[in-house]
Parts: sequence; structure tokens; C-alpha cells
Amino acid sequence: MSVLAIQLPPRERLGARATGHDAATSLRPPTEWSFALSTDGRGVSRSGSAAAALLPRAAQVVLVLGEGDVSWHRVDVPKAPSGRLRAALLGVMEEDLLDDDEALHFALAPGAVAGQPGWVAVTHKPWLAAALAALEGAGLSIDRVVTACVPGGAARGHFFVVEGLAESTPWLALSREDGALCLRLSGALARALQPEPATPVRWTATPAAAAAAERWLGAPVALLGEAERALEAAQGTLNLRQFELAARHRGTRALREAGKRFLSAEWRAVRLGLAALAVLQLVGLNAWAWQQQQALDAKRSAMTALLKAAHPGVRAVLDAPLQMQRETERLRAAAGRPGDGDLEAVLGAAALAWPDTQGPAQALRFESGRLTLAAPGWGEAQMKPFRERLRSAGYEAEFAEGLISVNRASAPGPGQGGA
Repeated sequence: MSVLAIQLPPRERLGARATGHDAATSLRPPTEWSFALSTDGRGVSRSGSAAAALLPRAAQVVLVLGEGDVSWHRVDVPKAPSGRLRAALLGVMEEDLLDDDEALHFALAPGAVAGQPGWVAVTHKPWLAAALAALEGAGLSIDRVVTACVPGGAARGHFFVVEGLAESTPWLALSREDGALCLRLSGALARALQPEPATPVRWTATPAAAAAAERWLGAPVALLGEAERALEAAQGTLNLRQFELAARHRGTRALREAGKRFLSAEWRAVRLGLAALAVLQLVGLNAWAWQQQQALDAKRSAMTALLKAAHPGVRAVLDAPLQMQRETERLRAAAGRPGDGDLEAVLGAAALAWPDTQGPAQALRFESGRLTLAAPGWGEAQMKPFRERLRSAGYEAEFAEGLISVNRASAPGPGQGGA
């Protein structure tokens, strides 16, 4: 999965503002942003700087803060609802903070559990909010905000030079199990906090700070450029976009994240498997449909052959079942045999179903396969058994104003059962 790591320049401190920069200027986003693009999420494929609207696009976009712009504090994470957690953190950390609460942004480190000790990151909220607004206003969707110097894990030290400062003394970003901090090499504090010689530490430095770092350590250090450092920070699980600065539209973001993961290289085997399954399903459905069509054609051919064998006079076969029924009816009528809808059959069925307690019908009429009998005075006691006897013989009866209508019951339609 492609990753774009955008580096946010260090926030201006009091020394810089004393030279003529006001608060509004210190919050103004840069005109050009340094970036590191990785097409596979592991190595830097391209780096440079560009305006926000011209930054390359990637599946995941991460904003990387400078090591000195985030401070880490170890506190007991308060047990509070998510909507009140920030206020609870402020109450716990109030004595350790030097800035106003409205100017501070809090974020919990991964794995923080309520009621247990955990790490809390603190940074300048208006400065970070302005950077996010500038990038998102240019059409970028910032998935995460991270920093490279994070407490926990193996000891790590990185030397770098902050561009734009009058003093070019290198800085040291030191992270250990018990904390993370950023300090200058010129003071005694850096030497005092240097890990013991027996402690394994991974030392790296940017090319501009490598010489000073080796003099300070008395040993060579591995080179790590700003682009590689930013991409390394973007590969973790840290996300400082929490509370007021959390990304909106969580449902849409979750769907987008799921889509990104599905299109990543790690899910390539799953995509190939699903594609093969879809192809097999399509081939199977087509084969099954072909077999059904063949069976249907065979039945139609058998019906046509039966019609031609039973009625040689039929030349053109359009609807074999209907033509078979018509020809059979025609032969029956020519032979003088009554059909189910003729007067003899309907009258015989009515006579068999006629109640023993009722006298003969006063009048009758037959037309179009329907027999109408005049039998006034019938009640439910006579209608119900008469109707049930007719139904067992395949006929149905209707009662209306002393008249009984008897006709052949219609065949049930598709999906309907018989009465």
C-alpha cells in the first residue's frame, strides 16, 4: 500500500517570535511541504517538497510532527467517558502543563487502558489544527498524525539539525522505555541522560548532524535522512488525531480504510481467490443453465413428437399442450362422448351431491359449461355438504338469491394448491 509522509516544519518558538514574528505568523502553514512517498510502504520511492495542492497522492497520508513539537507524559489514564476524557486528562496533568488548556492538544498512545498508567502526548493545538486545515483544504485526507520520537520499546537516539535557527547545534531525540524527549547536544543534560554503555541503543543521524553526533558519541552512527525518518514514523500505529482533531465521517473513513487494505499487496491473494471464485461461479451457473435448457428442449421435443404421433393431422406445432387438448376435445365430441363441462357430466355431479332432505330443483338452465338450478330456501346446513361433495368431484358451486350455479372447477395456477 502506498504511503505519503508529509513533514510539518517545527513550530516557531519564543526566540523566533522575538525577532518580529507574531502569533498569527507562527500559525501560518508553510507554502511548501516536505514529503516522502513510498509505493510499497517500506522504502522511499520519491521525496522532495511541493505546495499542498501539488503533493503526490497515496493510499495512506500521514502528517509527521517534529520530535521537539510533542511532549510525552506518563499518567494514570482516568476512567471517563470518551466525551469527557480530554477534560479528565487536563485535570490529571494540569500541574505539569505550562500553556493554557485551550492551546493544548492531547492524545493517548496506543495500548493506553483506563485506570492504568499510560503515555499521553501533548502538542500545540492551534498550530496543528491550522496545518490539518491547510492540507485538507488542498484536497488531502490526513489519515494519521504521528511523531518519530515515541516512548516505549528499545532505546533509540536520533541526531538532527533544525533548519532556520540561527544556532546550528544538533539536537538529540532520545526515546527509551521510561520516556521520550528532545534536547540540544550543547548542554550537560544530554550527556547526563545518555544511556549506559551496556544499554543497546540504535543511534542514527541526518547527514547534516552526523559529524557532530560522532564527536559526541565517540563512535560512528548510521545515516538516516529526513525522508527515511518520516516514513519510518509513518509505519507505526500511533495516531495523534484524537478528541477535537479526530477525523470526521468515521463511517466513510472506515469504509475507505477497508478499501485501502483490500487493495493493498497483503490482500492480493484474497483478491485473486475471490476473482477465481467469481469466475468459477459464473462458469458453473452457465453450465447449469445450459443443462436446464437442454432438458427443457428435450421435453418440448418429446411433447411435439407425442402430439404428432397421437394426431397426425396437426402440421404446425405452436403450443403442444394446448393443441393436444383441443384435438382430444374435438375427437371426443366427434365420438359423442360427454366432456367434463357438458350438461350430462355437470348434471350428474349435481345429482350425486344433492342433499337427500331437499326436493328436486324447480328449474334449470345450462350455458357455456355452467348449470344454474333454482332451489330456494337452502340454508348453510344444505350448502356446505353440497359444496364439499361437488369439490371432491372436481366441481364448484355458487349460491345467490335462491340460485345454485355449478361448473367445472378451474385448474390451480402456478404456486397455488387445490381447494
